Amino acid sequence: MGVERKSIIMEKNKDKRKQIPIYTGLIKYFPKALAEVARVSYIGNEQHHPDKPLHWDRAKSTDELDALTRHLFEAGEIDTDGMRHSAKVAWRALANLEKELENSRDDNWYKEQYNRNRDPEDQIK
Repeated sequence: MGVERKSIIMEKNKDKRKQIPIYTGLIKYFPKALAEVARVSYIGNEQHHPDKPLHWDRAKSTDELDALTRHLFEAGEIDTDGMRHSAKVAWRALANLEKELENSRDDNWYKEQYNRNRDPEDQIK
């Protein structure tokens, strides 16, 4: 079960691995922001699956760019669940990037993302 990863999560080559400084290049840069994005994950899980352990329900997370844009319009404000819209923008951006990286060799996935909510005559084939 789960999503098949098309690339490894961490580089095996030690020299290339040093070019992915997750702690010093991400966590140390944005500790408060990452903590807030983690809270978005928790609050979202409590909203959609209060009886289940924390997990990403991809069936309910299919419109990352539309949702990201909706939250972007309200950046700087607090949403009805008490979370910052900006934190939800970051969560959706990460979700979209994760899916892009997983599907980097799948042209159909990109077409599906582009064609979402478009009239048939405006869709790419």
